[in-house]
Amino acid sequence: MAEVQDGHCDSTSQSTDSLRVEPIYESFLCPLTKQVMRDPVTIDSGVTFEREAIMKWLNECLSSGKRLVCPVSKKELSSTDLNPSIALRNTIDEWMNRNEAAKLDVARKSLTSDSTECDILQALQYIDEICQRSRSSRQVVRRDGLISMIAELLKNSSTKVRQKALETLRSIAKDDDDNKVVEIAAGDNIRTMVKFLNHGQTQEKEKAVSLLYELSENKSLSERIGSVPGAILILVGLSSSKVENLLIVDRAEKTLENLESCEKNVRQMAENGRLQPLLRLLLEGSPDMQLSMAAYLGELVLSNDVKVLVAQTAGSTLVNILKKGNREAREAALKALNQISSYDASAKILIEAGILPPLITDLFTVGSNQLPMRLKEVSANILANVVASGVRFESIPLDHNRQTLVSEDIVHNLLHLISNTGPAIECKLLQVLVGLTDSSTSVQNIVDAIKSSGAIVSLIQFVEAPQREVRMNSIKLLNNISPYMGQELADAFRGNYSQLSSLVRVIADNNGVSEEQAAAAGLVADLPMRDSVLTRRLLEDGAFAMIISKVMRIRQGEIRGGRFVNPFLEGLVRIVSRITFVLDDNPDIIDVARECNLTALFTDLLQMNGLDTVQIFSATALEKLSHQSKHLTKVLPAPNPGLCFSIFPCLSQKTVATGICRVHCGICSARESFCLLEGKAVEKLVACLDNNNEKVVEAALAALSTLLDDGVDIDQGVMVLCDAEGINPILEVLCENRNEALRQRAVWAVERILRMDEIAYEISGNQNVGTALVEAFRHGDYRTRQVAERALKHVDKLPNFSGIFSKMGAQ
Repeated sequence: MAEVQDGHCDSTSQSTDSLRVEPIYESFLCPLTKQVMRDPVTIDSGVTFEREAIMKWLNECLSSGKRLVCPVSKKELSSTDLNPSIALRNTIDEWMNRNEAAKLDVARKSLTSDSTECDILQALQYIDEICQRSRSSRQVVRRDGLISMIAELLKNSSTKVRQKALETLRSIAKDDDDNKVVEIAAGDNIRTMVKFLNHGQTQEKEKAVSLLYELSENKSLSERIGSVPGAILILVGLSSSKVENLLIVDRAEKTLENLESCEKNVRQMAENGRLQPLLRLLLEGSPDMQLSMAAYLGELVLSNDVKVLVAQTAGSTLVNILKKGNREAREAALKALNQISSYDASAKILIEAGILPPLITDLFTVGSNQLPMRLKEVSANILANVVASGVRFESIPLDHNRQTLVSEDIVHNLLHLISNTGPAIECKLLQVLVGLTDSSTSVQNIVDAIKSSGAIVSLIQFVEAPQREVRMNSIKLLNNISPYMGQELADAFRGNYSQLSSLVRVIADNNGVSEEQAAAAGLVADLPMRDSVLTRRLLEDGAFAMIISKVMRIRQGEIRGGRFVNPFLEGLVRIVSRITFVLDDNPDIIDVARECNLTALFTDLLQMNGLDTVQIFSATALEKLSHQSKHLTKVLPAPNPGLCFSIFPCLSQKTVATGICRVHCGICSARESFCLLEGKAVEKLVACLDNNNEKVVEAALAALSTLLDDGVDIDQGVMVLCDAEGINPILEVLCENRNEALRQRAVWAVERILRMDEIAYEISGNQNVGTALVEAFRHGDYRTRQVAERALKHVDKLPNFSGIFSKMGAQ
């Protein structure tokens, strides 16, 4: 069909003459234009021309003063009359119709995947040309089934073919709704056009957005265009683009304006940041339209920036409707405010607009004027949203009595509603209390109100709620107040063990790590550690074995849970450490600790740098386990010296049995006697002394101090610390004097260490240690001063105490 030059084909420069199947007769051509005549007329000389061409010739002759002559015969014309050549025009029309049909048939054959790019482009060029001539030609193209073939070319691998197909489809669509709706918009063609807007090259974007603009002139297609996923989002992006060319931006904007005729599209525009159409109807429409748009706004999913914009422009109006409107108007306002309040910044704007008083009124009002429960649920949700914004609610008055959201009476009313409404409102009001207890400035107010109302028992019941959201918010609330009400919670759980078992089941869930699990673990972990009744109940529920398994899986990377995994792990470690708080006089609990190999577990957890809580409770657990070692080590009986040695004791020598623990003077193991030395825990505890968190250091030092405790070989304990390079870190803790608790522990440990003369002699020259001990002696409590005094005496074993200090310092 087309010639290829240098491997390229330019359809715009190619003539479509080669598509013709009948030759052009000489009589069909205008002598002036050399083109087939559309409106042939004959002049006085008998020669036939295209009307427009010969009129231009005659006008030029008249305007220039030239003689009127025939441009072909040069004969002077006696008249300028133009006589239509109807017969010739009919003949040409018949020829063109036959030729057009034949050319369309040839073009059809070229619109296949087997044709060359040039053949396809030439065929598209011809179809584009005839479609621009008349509406009847566009109808012929549709009748011959060419539109679907052209639309299929939108998926062609050639960029040129795709661009020409888009351009041709636009010509076919021009002023022809049948072509638009029935053919061009069929199947997934609109979706393909939208795809070009996002991924196409610049020219493809231009032609695709121009075609979509043409299609959007039809109202029914506006809805179909908007229904394509991402179409309006992409158009909104193009209309506001700073990098696309002006034609694309302009066509995208005009397309969106057409799409506004469909309410669904207006909604999507609002969702994607183009809020002007919706706000225009909300602010400028009739009262009924305003209420309708307010309700409609409540159904939209708005971006955060849009929420702020709506809160700024319409927040006060919506709050005013909530205060003074009828029930229908209040319902519409509530739905809109529900959406807007779900972002912290917009919620704060609504608080400034005065949303709290009408919300509280709607929630607490009973009787004939009360809202239906479904609307109270919306009010509760809005209240939960605004509470989550983090504002200090204790300073925002709700009424003339200066009551606030955290006032005792208000909290009592909230607690009453929680106990006397359905799950939906319960969930949201629990969420309100969660938000208020998340704040360090208001949590004590809520705790006091819960205590004074006696509501803890009813709140705990919700941990067994079948609705997950109710259960989760209940657990989160209880977790927030557990540091302040640990004993009250323990008493309540002892009254109904099934609720504690419910928490264990939540923790045991194996679908990743959820916020609910982290809160449940924190709640159980906050229960009094020395409550052996609860610990035994957890044992009966199999909680410890399950939790230890989860800890190990998290440690090994088998469980991942995003932002909740660390608080979850901290809670789990604290729960497991409960076992170590009830070891005294409980042989069965000791057996559990052995079975779980707790020494190995907590020793491994010491290495979790960055998780201070895990390290603190691991070190504390090791301290309590280590306190049991001197009672659990297997002391071997002294060997019988025999008759000879009993008669001649000078011949006997002290023997040391192999396999004996240096510190505990018996057979030890990490599993059976919880020995820190056998469990390789000493070095890891020493490493924790370098932590920036004072509580980690204190817990680690307390555990290490068990090696120096009464009932063990203190000298060997000191040597173990020496081998682990732990002496200097302990001295540094003493000298740093971070807080009183650390100083007390450090002074005690240093006094034990200084009982070894060699170490006392070496340390006596360390002025920093001496100064720290003197400070402890001067400013510590009674017990610390006593210990510090003994430590100073150890250092002062050499004569002339002060002189030695100065001499050693000079060295």
